[in-house]
Amino acid sequence: MTNFIPSLTDWHALHALSTTMLNLAHSGKWDELIEQEVNYVQLVESIAHNPISPGNKQQTQQAKELLSLVLSNEAELKVLLQQRMEELRGLIDQTGKQHSVTAAYGNLSGKVLMPNNLNR
Repeated sequence: MTNFIPSLTDWHALHALSTTMLNLAHSGKWDELIEQEVNYVQLVESIAHNPISPGNKQQTQQAKELLSLVLSNEAELKVLLQQRMEELRGLIDQTGKQHSVTAAYGNLSGKVLMPNNLNR
């Protein structure tokens, strides 16, 4: 027989974790956010394996409300992750340009550049 109480507990834990992950993103703690993703996936799997009894209307309603909150957090987190990805893309582009400039000027290191005709 399936135990339905832990399932609702998992829903509350999932909501709390999604809020934590959102706060980490807002704080720019990207490494910590990534570490929490494993826990998030495990909670989702636990919820999938321990469904709420269809006959328990109160728990079903609570789960729906928690799902709505979790989905809202996920949507906001997705926007923040997209912004971070754009920021990283810009940094990568900038690094590439700096590398090109360094390589171009590095090849000229130690050489004196003189115009071909100084008498003009």
